[in-house]
Amino acid sequence: MNVGDRIKFSFGGKEKEGVVTRIFPKKVYLKVDFPKHPGKVVIRSLAELEGKVPREKKKAKKAKKEKATRSPEKKGEEKKE
Repeated sequence: MNVGDRIKFSFGGKEKEGVVTRIFPKKVYLKVDFPKHPGKVVIRSLAELEGKVPREKKKAKKAKKEKATRSPEKKGEEKKE
């Protein structure tokens, strides 16, 4: 892989093609032309592009934390004391 090479990679579940603009030991910068954003720079890990590590989708799950609320009886007892 060298600067100027055209590479196909996964983006949003589809295959996109980009041109390598920079190469670092662990990251690769690709210039991709999107319909509404030509010349966008996308960063991918070198291992991901070589096929060593599959790309995982991040799931944004927020854990609902339930706060323990005191019953009205206990609140009244604390104030009286």
